[in-house]
Amino acid sequence: MTSVLYDAQGPRAKQRNILYTVLFLIVAAAAMWWVYDSLASKHQLDWIKWKPFFTSSLPWETFIWPGLQNTLKAAFFALIIALPLGALFGIGRLSDHRWVRMPAGVVVEFFRAIPVLILMITANAAYSEYTTISSESRPLYAVVTGLVLYNASVLAEIVRAGIQSLPSGQTDAAKAIGMRKGQTMLYVLLPQSVTAMLPAIVSQLVVIVKDTALGGAVLTFPELLASVRPMSANYGANTIACFTIIALIYIVVNFALTSFASWLEGRLRSRKKSTGAVVGAGPAGGLETIGAPTLIVDDGRAV
Repeated sequence: MTSVLYDAQGPRAKQRNILYTVLFLIVAAAAMWWVYDSLASKHQLDWIKWKPFFTSSLPWETFIWPGLQNTLKAAFFALIIALPLGALFGIGRLSDHRWVRMPAGVVVEFFRAIPVLILMITANAAYSEYTTISSESRPLYAVVTGLVLYNASVLAEIVRAGIQSLPSGQTDAAKAIGMRKGQTMLYVLLPQSVTAMLPAIVSQLVVIVKDTALGGAVLTFPELLASVRPMSANYGANTIACFTIIALIYIVVNFALTSFASWLEGRLRSRKKSTGAVVGAGPAGGLETIGAPTLIVDDGRAV
């Protein structure tokens, strides 16, 4: 028996796959045991090192919660600034005018090619040299600036690809009813491309949340991951426990973001499916077509 994509496995191939699976499980179990034994031999799994996180609110109130607040604050400011900038440059790269398209392309390609850590360090040095921002607030400004410059360029490419993924018939239909290019972009193309762009935008938001840790590692920004060092110093060198708790918090935050994005994407898709021709009963009991939409605009009206 064969499939369109592959040939069905024979008896020997099935035996080999079973053997490979068993070998993989043995190697994985051995690796897990080695990790467990190494941690246990160094007393990293002792209850005394994990106890503060489960029996006291002090580490959460003193270290984890302030760090999480700073992480979410930096990510929030970076997102609300980078998203409109990315949309602006993404639309600019699609402009018919070369004097708009070329500078937008240069800016996007330049900042997308530079590591975000270099952008943060450069922004911190610039703020220190040319502004009066205090040394306490400067790391936050530098982290947000670096995240905005890098992620705006990435989001610009996401916006451009999302708009270009739409069928050309949408643009043709907008032109047919007399819409100008700006109106077509604002009322037709952008609203429809949001659903296609949403997964990539959320993935970039997850990247923004995680990249705030670079500011803590280099610029002494007191974000979530940076709280590991003072916690470990205050609770008996429980570095593994601290990193584990922080990693779980990152997982919960990012999972919440992706879950919300999946729910929102489903809502947007259901709204699009619900818009269409409305058919009702005519005076003679027949079917009467109320509308035959050819163009969907941002408020769900059919034109």
